[in-house]
Amino acid sequence: MGAGVLLALGASPLRVEVLEDTRALVVRTDGGQACTVERWRLPPGAREGDVIVDGRLDPERTEALRREVARKRAALAVPLPPGLEL
Repeated sequence: MGAGVLLALGASPLRVEVLEDTRALVVRTDGGQACTVERWRLPPGAREGDVIVDGRLDPERTEALRREVARKRAALAVPLPPGLEL
């Protein structure tokens, strides 16, 4: 049921950005365009951060995206001088 509805959004992969009780914010991974959809339109088991391709969860792309985000966060991290705590 959700696959056909999400296919209407286009062929580009989507990332689930925010899940609420009845709605979800999804973002096209190729251009960053965001839209809100009814949560029931997502594939069963979809979570924030998941990537959806052709209306189905794509675990490989989801994991690749998580690794990329972790790598970029680590690159931006500023080391604290010894003895300084935040």
